[in-house]
Amino acid sequence: MNNKELNFAYKVRHALNEGLDHLPASTTDRLAAARAAAISRKRADAPSRALASQGALAGNAGNLSGATFSWLGRMGVVLPLLVLVIGMIGIYQYEQDQHISETAEIDAAVLSDELPLSAYLDHGFNAYLSDQGE
Repeated sequence: MNNKELNFAYKVRHALNEGLDHLPASTTDRLAAARAAAISRKRADAPSRALASQGALAGNAGNLSGATFSWLGRMGVVLPLLVLVIGMIGIYQYEQDQHISETAEIDAAVLSDELPLSAYLDHGFNAYLSDQGE
């Protein structure tokens, strides 16, 4: 039981005990008999048990013999992490190359056009360039 449930149970018990003095004797006798019957039917709390053979821990290579295949257990963790890191590096490099090529295309287009200097100061022209870069 968590703390809230335990506090609620204590409050209910206290409220029921306060009204116990005002009940007739026959009612209290029946309640005592019902409580005794309920307690006799309650099962004893038994701890749950599980059978685990030696070496049944996470990261163990199972029935493979110790030193010969111990590197297999380590590679089961290291190899996926290594593949993930290499993949992330590859994605980062690809994105950087894409960004560089797009910027180079915009620079080449701007440099090859014959525009007056006032065009580069126009905010609409900057918006046009940013739209072309996407």
